[in-house]
Amino acid sequence: MLDEKLEPIYADVLRRNPGEGEFHQAVREVLDSLGRVVAKHPHYAQGALIERICEPERQIIFRVPWVDDKGQVHINRGFRVQFNSALGPYKGGIRFHPSVMLGTIKFLGFEQIFKNALTGMPIGGGKGGSDFDPKGRSDNEIMRFCQSFMTELGRHLGEYTDVPAGDIGVGQREIGYMFGQYKRMTNRYESGVLTGKGLIWGGSRVRTEATGYGCTYFVQRMLQTRGQDFDGRTVSVSGAGNVAVYTIEKVASLGGRVIACSDSDGYVVEKDRIDLALLKEIKEVRRGRIADYAAARGSEATYVQGGSIWDVPVDVAMPSATQNELNGQNAATLIRNGVLAVGEGANMPSTPEAIRAFVEGKVLFGPGKAANAGGVATSALEMQQNASRDSWTFEATEARLAKIMHNIHDTCANTAKEYGDEGNYVLGANVAGFTRVAEAMRAFGVI
Repeated sequence: MLDEKLEPIYADVLRRNPGEGEFHQAVREVLDSLGRVVAKHPHYAQGALIERICEPERQIIFRVPWVDDKGQVHINRGFRVQFNSALGPYKGGIRFHPSVMLGTIKFLGFEQIFKNALTGMPIGGGKGGSDFDPKGRSDNEIMRFCQSFMTELGRHLGEYTDVPAGDIGVGQREIGYMFGQYKRMTNRYESGVLTGKGLIWGGSRVRTEATGYGCTYFVQRMLQTRGQDFDGRTVSVSGAGNVAVYTIEKVASLGGRVIACSDSDGYVVEKDRIDLALLKEIKEVRRGRIADYAAARGSEATYVQGGSIWDVPVDVAMPSATQNELNGQNAATLIRNGVLAVGEGANMPSTPEAIRAFVEGKVLFGPGKAANAGGVATSALEMQQNASRDSWTFEATEARLAKIMHNIHDTCANTAKEYGDEGNYVLGANVAGFTRVAEAMRAFGVI
């Protein structure tokens, strides 16, 4: 419920940002948690502090012209929303997907502010992307697009200004092309300007695995609060990108059985557990689909085209595909089938109705701004290594990741308890993230 003191702020967000439903949703979800904060600490309602947090410091929109392999010129649109730098340089991924619009990037950037704050690392919040679709494009076409994209974006970046990473449609290949163009433009080997790089040119171990591993660590910590763990639990994981694949890997290492995974075409259910080695081959080597995985598995797996993976009864659900993929009806089905915990590996994958159902149903629910913060936390670790010209082992980096995720969990849990709603990780994440950013902004004055 939105506090009456915050209603004018939300109304102003709606007025100033028409047609940006995902951004409205993200802002409302945070504001719903802040009523208790301004009641306990009235100074946070002064100096238009909350209004300033809801307004990006800078929004950049630009044209991206590029030439395909047939010589045809294409025009895409590029975005970078540098949302809040109170805690450090802007930090957040770049997404290439045809659904990308300004509102998409603003919602992601707004979420990133609080996610980054929860890590305890000195990084602000931002996000970027383009409506370019890399599917079906050759390596040369993707290279030319990335070079054109960076030619414009590069002037707004820097290791002390804005440090992008990858996201949907942007992996190590795309980061490499963009870093190469930035290096050519600036005549500097500024490793810290992008994260998600290859290991031999400044990347960090565990970065590919970080979001999936981190989300699993967060859910493990939630389960432990009720004297439970992953051992023997059945799990479903939506999506089939890096986040999903490495969530499956880490769940399996902790004794869980992932029995269902999906992509945008459908989902597969296994009799015993997902064959991780085959899934990696299909997704990472062949760049295939879940239907290809199901065909390779034969009678061991059942493929359902379309439909909802959330119809599969499991102990733990981990939505790791995209925003608003799990709705209120899906949540009701999961609860009816006895789900114990839900961990968001994607950004805002659950609708407000679904979140409400989980919270009211006392399901352990890890919101994305807390549960999937492992990716950006490891990006910040990559920035540390680049700054010190150092390289850490996989084991040392994963240990740092696990500690960060456990600290995020405990911060959210303790904050929820402090504000009178023990076990409500949504409240805990929003309030803890907000207060860290707000205190820095107050210290800087009105800027």
